[in-house]
Amino acid sequence: MNVTAVFDIGRTNKKWVLFDEQYQIVEENNETLPETTDEDGFPCDDLALLTQWVQGHWEDLKKREDITIKAINVAGYGATLVHLDAQDQPVTPLYSYLKPYPQAVSHQFFSTYGDPTRLALQTGSPIMGMLNTGLQIYWIKYTQPEVYSTIKTTLHLPQYILFLLTGRKVSDFTSIGCHTLLWSFEMMDFHEWTKAEGIHKVVAPMLAASSFITRDGDRVMQSGFGLHDSSAALIPYRSAFKKPFVLLSTGTWCINFNPFVARPLTFDQLERDCLHFMTPEGSGVKASRVFMGREHDHQVERIAEYFKVPLDFYKKISFDEKYLTAPAPPFYPALMEGNGPFPEPSPQEWQVSAFASPEAAYHHLLIGLVNILAVSLQLIGVEEVPTLYVDGGFSKNFIFAQLLARQFPNHEVCTTELPYATALGAALHVTRPQNFEFPGKITKVVV
Repeated sequence: MNVTAVFDIGRTNKKWVLFDEQYQIVEENNETLPETTDEDGFPCDDLALLTQWVQGHWEDLKKREDITIKAINVAGYGATLVHLDAQDQPVTPLYSYLKPYPQAVSHQFFSTYGDPTRLALQTGSPIMGMLNTGLQIYWIKYTQPEVYSTIKTTLHLPQYILFLLTGRKVSDFTSIGCHTLLWSFEMMDFHEWTKAEGIHKVVAPMLAASSFITRDGDRVMQSGFGLHDSSAALIPYRSAFKKPFVLLSTGTWCINFNPFVARPLTFDQLERDCLHFMTPEGSGVKASRVFMGREHDHQVERIAEYFKVPLDFYKKISFDEKYLTAPAPPFYPALMEGNGPFPEPSPQEWQVSAFASPEAAYHHLLIGLVNILAVSLQLIGVEEVPTLYVDGGFSKNFIFAQLLARQFPNHEVCTTELPYATALGAALHVTRPQNFEFPGKITKVVV
């Protein structure tokens, strides 16, 4: 059987997936690897263990006689770097993007390169410390100069996994263009500060192609360049649907993607948690974020505690229009300070005690969340596209879907189920089918 193999490296789950020529999953392997700590004791992925896991499974897959691997690609989480020396050996731990960024280094950087807002607008990236991989490299350069001097090549994590599979060291647009502070969306080139620091010479080169041929003995395969996981998950939608759309990728965060608006970020958008991603071809994808899943879970805990009901009470609630017009106190989020479209601190706590039942409270929780989400969507040009697709956890929430459809009555609102979108996107990008039909379930929300 001819297959496309994808290594899909998430923060929690590491897996490989085999797709047949109709893009159906033939087989998958999913594992959780134990973490380690860096030299400061901060938790991070164990790079040596991950390397061993990838290489071991890849050798096993290549030896199998029941499959012929025709193509290979990688999707992986972002904001994570591997620094290799002249012998292609890693010289640092796989630092976590959650690690606090030293204030002294941040002050040095902006004292040298100027206004953070200007840099953020030019690079389409809010200033987020270790989440900006450019700042990660700068931090190593000035706090570990002896280590930095040994770095020959820096790869984002998806491209490091690809290097383990193919021996090629490359960079790709989806990783370079995703809140790294490295890339100028004005110049479509590495930003001037990276050139001033010489960092652009350390980062692996970008290649103007979508795939390359790799050989392993007498085996010939087509290989992609590796993809940032969020950008990979967008590819099945871009491949299947030609009408412009916004994709709501929901979970702990709701990240909204509009690949059909190319205008640069404005100061207002930047201040309200908008940023740029990039397609594999190098065009901008405007995105916005709402801490919706975590806020939902926090407020569900409060409702459950107040009304003395189980934590999963909301899963049994049916949508009821009577709650949409019933008087209720304003919704004040607890966990959205500094993020989302309203980053200001909430003036007070949301009053769960004002509701007569958990059903009423839950409806108004979702009304509040959808109202915030609507502003986040408007910031990225939702009015310019006809369709909204919702995937992830909230796609299964009927009340949420009804409220979203009512919020956007002139849009077609659809929920989707495509649990392997990230791996599928990586497979599609390397094989480039001519006529691709969306393989997941799509449900139009009827009000």
